[in-house]
Amino acid sequence: MTQLSEQHIKDLLAGINDPNSDSDIISLGWLRGIGLDGPRVSVDLRAGYPIEGIRESLAASVASHLESDPAIEKASVSLDWKVLSHAVQGDLKPQDQIKNIIAVASGKGGVGKSATAVNLALALRADGARVGVLDADIYGPSMPRMLGVSGNPQTDGNRIVPQRAHGLQVMSIGFMVEEDTPMIWRGPMVTSALQQLLTETNWQGLDYLVVDLPPGTGDIQLTLAQKVPVAGSVIVTTPQDIALLDARKAVQMFRKVEMSVLGIVENMSTHICSNCGHEESIFGSGGGNRMSEEYGVPLLGQLPLAMKIRSDLDQGMPTVVSEPESEITLRYREVARKTAARLAMTPRNLSLNMPQINVLNT
Repeated sequence: MTQLSEQHIKDLLAGINDPNSDSDIISLGWLRGIGLDGPRVSVDLRAGYPIEGIRESLAASVASHLESDPAIEKASVSLDWKVLSHAVQGDLKPQDQIKNIIAVASGKGGVGKSATAVNLALALRADGARVGVLDADIYGPSMPRMLGVSGNPQTDGNRIVPQRAHGLQVMSIGFMVEEDTPMIWRGPMVTSALQQLLTETNWQGLDYLVVDLPPGTGDIQLTLAQKVPVAGSVIVTTPQDIALLDARKAVQMFRKVEMSVLGIVENMSTHICSNCGHEESIFGSGGGNRMSEEYGVPLLGQLPLAMKIRSDLDQGMPTVVSEPESEITLRYREVARKTAARLAMTPRNLSLNMPQINVLNT
């Protein structure tokens, strides 16, 4: 019988790809330890993104792969996960109590960006993460309605206590004004409001803060790039050529300000008939794939245009919450895992671990 070694086990593990990262688990740094006891093997792994919904299946897949080796009689796999803080643009430092900020953007309106952002946040939470949502669309805040929460937020000293909805921490200018009150503000006032909502909210130990940006590449996007420490961005588009033109601008904007683009989400990829369930590409097809290849960023997923998504949001019960086992929810959860997995592959933010050095004259 072949004498097992740690290197042999590492070689076997290097042949296993994480389905959400498209990279092997050794390269991803999942391996924490190997135990050998004759033909029995124990492996300790830790993923860099939340995996509660697939932890058991992933662990079973790794064990099965190891046991396919004739020299291994039994493989025991311990699989955990931990979200770390990742590098942000420029010399900015991560926000206190927020490990990673993910910006959800689009080049134009009407592509379902806010619906994607809120279901993305809920999908990350469903896999075990602590998640918040910041509604950065000052002129047209939609998160209060989509999440079914309203009323003025409370304060804790000089800080605002975020609202709670479906396990998310939520902040929006929409909590402070009536739903039909227009925000007739100039650019500087809007950008100041965004910074206040971010920095004066008492966020509590978030793994991810999902920021729902307004469409376009204007004042709020520029403020985000210059003053808000963003770990990664997600671009939402539809398959239409018109939408793709503007989505390309969003990708280029984030790249110019050295902000990581984690990938593209093709929303309204197909239409699902609410009567018969027939699915067809009414807005064209292949746009997200073409854009992914052109700009070298992954296509994180394709989401349908379905009446259920719209009606759930109107009722304040997004689909990920209202139908956690539905096909639509499974698609959102796949997008969320791929987003978090891509973020986990980016460089760590080491500034959090750097000691503060004070030079004193003595």
